Amino acid sequence: MSVPPASPAHPPARVTAVLRVLVLSTFVVFLNETIMVNAIPRLMRDFEVTAAAAGWLSTAFMLTMAVVIPVTGWFLQRVTTRTAFGLAMTLFLVGTALAAAAPAFPVLLVARVIQAGGTAVMMPLLMTTLMTLVPPQDRGRVMGNITLVISVAPALGPAVSGVLLQLGSWRLLFLAVLPIAAAMALFGRRTLVNIGEPQAGPIDWPSVPLAAAGFGALVYGLSELGAGDASRAPVSPAVTTVVGAVLVALFAWRQLALQRSSTPLLDLRTFTFRHFSVALALMCLSFMGLMGAFILLPIYLQEVCGLTSLQTGLLLIPGGLTMGLLGPQVGKLYDRFGAPRLVVPGAVLTAVCLALFALTGEGTSPWLVLALHVALSAGMAFVFTPVFTSGLSVLPPHLYPHGSAALGSLQQVSAAAGTALVISVMTGHAASAAADGADATGALATGVRWGFGVGAVLGALTVLVALLVRTPPVPEPPAGPQPQDEDGTTTDKTAGAR
Repeated sequence: MSVPPASPAHPPARVTAVLRVLVLSTFVVFLNETIMVNAIPRLMRDFEVTAAAAGWLSTAFMLTMAVVIPVTGWFLQRVTTRTAFGLAMTLFLVGTALAAAAPAFPVLLVARVIQAGGTAVMMPLLMTTLMTLVPPQDRGRVMGNITLVISVAPALGPAVSGVLLQLGSWRLLFLAVLPIAAAMALFGRRTLVNIGEPQAGPIDWPSVPLAAAGFGALVYGLSELGAGDASRAPVSPAVTTVVGAVLVALFAWRQLALQRSSTPLLDLRTFTFRHFSVALALMCLSFMGLMGAFILLPIYLQEVCGLTSLQTGLLLIPGGLTMGLLGPQVGKLYDRFGAPRLVVPGAVLTAVCLALFALTGEGTSPWLVLALHVALSAGMAFVFTPVFTSGLSVLPPHLYPHGSAALGSLQQVSAAAGTALVISVMTGHAASAAADGADATGALATGVRWGFGVGAVLGALTVLVALLVRTPPVPEPPAGPQPQDEDGTTTDKTAGAR
């Protein structure tokens, strides 16, 4: 996938059509990521399983994403665009159909794993195609549209599931998505063109289990650290987290060794680009704070404020829509003003909102929570679009798939780490408040405030990192192939700032 942007073989009209297909398809598959949230109680009754077992429908999805995404950097360089899209959508359709017809809980769990396998390919495919086709001066505007996928689709999941569960069986969650996904798959196969030429090369098989076991164990361990029954787990989540971290370190060490003599599964030379590393650090901190807030808000609204799951989902929709609708506008501003003038105010607004959430209590109006959530989402919109764009733009084209894979992998780890951190803090302080005589609701409200306090600290760290963000210079449109070093990298790796 290494053609010059807007090349004669891919005129602007065709570029727009390709990106539109990928954005819409990714929106459909990402909507499904959070659609199971409200269905857990009904599934517990229908399949006679515990809450912990039913929770695996979300955990397994997240783990599969963490395991598959590191491999996509290698995979997307070895297959055509149409092949990658066809495989991703086929896996998603098979998983969705199997889930809709699942006669038993294990079948439903397997179906969710298959779905996640397809979802894990779509986002790196979309990001890599965008960076390959779109000229640098237009990337902010186009990347802004991808914010719609990242934010609105997961935000709509709980609300959509709440409405569908009011209408009938939990199977509607999959039956409603199936025809839409099938239509997008057929339309995509007819519309998509192959971008660039696949690059033949061997795969380092030892790296595959290292990546799968390492990222899987790390994400699972982090996600279980804050669980209420963590102490009763057969293997301590802390031990699982440490083992995962060690395996990820071994995976990184092997990739560094392979870079000197062969083709790595995940090329870590992306981290030698300072602006990419800064953008990745900012993204990780932002996702930790954001996912922590997303986990705490439903707990607070339902258990402290007394709202139903449907009311909670509907109340959180405006925030997701705000982030998505601002995305294209922020992208246009990025193309005009660069990253720092957007990222720093966005990070400050995010930190302030998280700090204000830490002051909420039992008597706080849900309307104030709605306003804070909308403001928080607006702040995140001013962070994510510029960070994704500026971070990936400094990479040479042959590293786009690996940069996208690194971004997706660390996004999963950050989300799990943020969730574990705020849930652990919330649980600990809620227990302390209960021991001091607070009733159940008051104790939980205290725990939630402390959880948001952790988010505020993460927000403050985000502001500090945001001060280091710079905008890569926009190069002149190349008249032909850019000069490359012997290792295939572009000659000019320097990045200026504005």
